[in-house]
Amino acid sequence: MASGVFGAMICFFSTGKDFFMIPVITIDGPGGSGKGTVSRMVADIFGFHILDSGAIYRVLAFAACKEGTDLADEDVLCALARNLDLSFRPVDGGVAPILGGQDISKEIRNETTGSAASRVAALPRVRAALLDRQRAFQQEPGLVGDGRDLGTVVFPDALLKIFLDASAEERARRRFLQQQAGGISQPYEEILREIRERDDRDRNRPVAPLVPASDAVTVDTTSMSIDEVVSTVARLARERGIGS
Repeated sequence: MASGVFGAMICFFSTGKDFFMIPVITIDGPGGSGKGTVSRMVADIFGFHILDSGAIYRVLAFAACKEGTDLADEDVLCALARNLDLSFRPVDGGVAPILGGQDISKEIRNETTGSAASRVAALPRVRAALLDRQRAFQQEPGLVGDGRDLGTVVFPDALLKIFLDASAEERARRRFLQQQAGGISQPYEEILREIRERDDRDRNRPVAPLVPASDAVTVDTTSMSIDEVVSTVARLARERGIGS
């Protein structure tokens, strides 16, 4: 079945429909756990839309850094969040963030932007400013979203909540290989250090920390292939009546 990745371009709006009738699968977890790839593949299986919530924070962090904004200045960051000229377009089975008409997929995928996004995401008012934008992705026939607090905060009534995890070493190895494939050169040891620092910030921030929802299914992907993880998530979804 073809992926329901938004037809042409995502706009942030509310349809006025009863969102609780539209199935949502949330896939949360730390960076490098595989949630982005798994989300895209699961969305393709069920023909659902995709939400890469981390990309929204990365875009905001990228825009803030580009403008020289202090990443601790909530007032400026909130104003920037509300006025981002942001959309997403389907590309190569995923989605590409378009900021001011420019595809910034590569720019937001390095660890520097990831670390900046983690700092921005720890600010309560910034998270509130981006919440409605994330919830607007819940559209028929359904949604698969990946992030860090989708099951706990953004979609607390999701039909299926998954928490993907893996060792920091394995996640650093995956990111290292991913960056190499994309022509980005960064030492493994530096990536591992940044991942551990980011984990510590994300897990211990006072607002929406990175923790599994109480009703989430935790899947350790350290020794699993992507296909095995996708098969597990799809099976759990069908057990809950999704796609059946």
